[in-house]
Amino acid sequence: MTDDKSRQPQPPQEQDRQPGLQSEMRPAPECIRDGYRGSGKLDGKVALVTGGDSGIGRAVALHFAREGASVAIGYLDEEMDARETCRLLREEGVKCVAIAGDVGDPAFCERMVAQVLDTFGRLDILVNNAAEQHTVDAPEELSPEQIERTFRTNVFAYFYLATAAIPHLREGGCIINTGSVTGVRGHEKLIDYASTKGAIHALTFSLAQSLAERGIRVNAVAPGPVWTPLIPASFDAKEVAGFGANTLLKRPGQPSEVAPAYVFLASEDASFITGQTIHVNGGGHISA
Repeated sequence: MTDDKSRQPQPPQEQDRQPGLQSEMRPAPECIRDGYRGSGKLDGKVALVTGGDSGIGRAVALHFAREGASVAIGYLDEEMDARETCRLLREEGVKCVAIAGDVGDPAFCERMVAQVLDTFGRLDILVNNAAEQHTVDAPEELSPEQIERTFRTNVFAYFYLATAAIPHLREGGCIINTGSVTGVRGHEKLIDYASTKGAIHALTFSLAQSLAERGIRVNAVAPGPVWTPLIPASFDAKEVAGFGANTLLKRPGQPSEVAPAYVFLASEDASFITGQTIHVNGGGHISA
C-alpha cells in the first residue's frame, strides 16, 4: 500500500446491520500486504480468533496462518465473509475451521473451544476480537437493551471464552484482547462501546496478573480508526467518508497495519510482555 493510496478518502456508504459485511465494502479493506513474508513465528500453534470472518479478525487470522499457525475463526452469521476467510487461510496452506454462533452465549463459547480442541487437539492462542457498536446522539438514547447487548458481545464474551480456554492453554500460551483507543479516550457517540473497551483493558491487566504463574501471557491491542465492516455498519455515509481524517496521519488504518501487533504478542518475540496494551492508532484521534 502506497502512502498516496492510503490517503484517498473512502466513498460515502452505509450498511444496515451489525457487525457488517466486508464483501459489501468499497474499497475492500486490505487484510494482509502482498509483501508480508512469514518467518515461522507461529509454526505448530493453534489459534482461535473471534470475529475472524472480516476486518481485524480476518487480518489476524491471515497473518497467523502466514506465520504457520492453524486457525479457527468464530463468527456470528456472516456466511459469505467466513467462507472467504477460510478460502484465504487454506491458500496459506494451513488447516482452518469456521464456527458460527453468538459469543454472548456462554454455552456457545464452551462449544467453540471444545470444537477447536476436537479439530486440532490443542489451543495455544486465544484472540478475543468480536465486537459490536452502536452510535447515539445523546446519552438519553441509550436503552437498557442496547447497553446489555453491547456489553454481552464485547465484554461478557471475553470472560466466557477466557474461562473456557484457560484450562487448555499450556505454559507459553497467550490471550490477546482487542481493546480500542476509545477505551482510553472515550467517544461522544459510542458511549457504551467505549465503556466496554475500557473494561477490556482492565480485564487484560487483571488476567495477566492471575495467569502469570501459569506461564500464560495476556495482552491487548487497542486500534484507532480502522477500515472494517463495523464502520459503514455504525456511522452514516457522511461520517464514513471522513472516517479517520483526524488522526495525525490523516487517514484510517487498514487491518493489515494492525494485525502484525497480534503476531508480535503471540510469538516468542513477546515472551517478556504481559499485562500490556499496544496502541495502533495513527497517532491518536478524538472521534470518528
